[in-house]
Amino acid sequence: MSLVLKRTHPGVRAALVGALVLCIEWARTSIQSQPHMAIAALIAGGAVLGAVALGTPADRLGLGTSRLGLRIVGGLAIGAVLLLPGAVRSGAVPILPAGLAVAAVAVSIGEELAFRGALYAALDEAGGAPLAIIGSTLVWTAAHVLSHPPAFLGAVAAAGLLLALWRWACRDLVAPIIGHVIADLAL
Repeated sequence: MSLVLKRTHPGVRAALVGALVLCIEWARTSIQSQPHMAIAALIAGGAVLGAVALGTPADRLGLGTSRLGLRIVGGLAIGAVLLLPGAVRSGAVPILPAGLAVAAVAVSIGEELAFRGALYAALDEAGGAPLAIIGSTLVWTAAHVLSHPPAFLGAVAAAGLLLALWRWACRDLVAPIIGHVIADLAL
């Protein structure tokens, strides 16, 4: 986090981080819609979203290696829960081409660092856990308005809420990253 942002009021900082991640997601979605730009837009978008978390201490992001085994198991469980709607919808599991799989991993990690990492931390500092959970879920859902059909936004919001609740309850971002990667690779 830049020195300028560190010195701003927590509420202003949270609003700026939220606006930044929304702009990045909307720009990524716009670029991604161009022919032959999807993979590059996903990878670059994931990197830029991840950069939003730079300067935020790892413990404030929910990152760390303590209880890593439990965090990994938690991520596998979150991934399984996020896959349930897709399992009901279709019996076939899609196979992503290698380039698209790498892009899905990049954007999943970047989104988690931005939404449940930097944005969640800024909102938590500004108004506590309820604001962090609700605010990060609302901004997450808004960020997906351009890339998902309206009928799917309820599922997007539910996934965002699940990931934010895990982030709050376990003070952990490792499991949401793993769960998000699994879901994006499989869906």
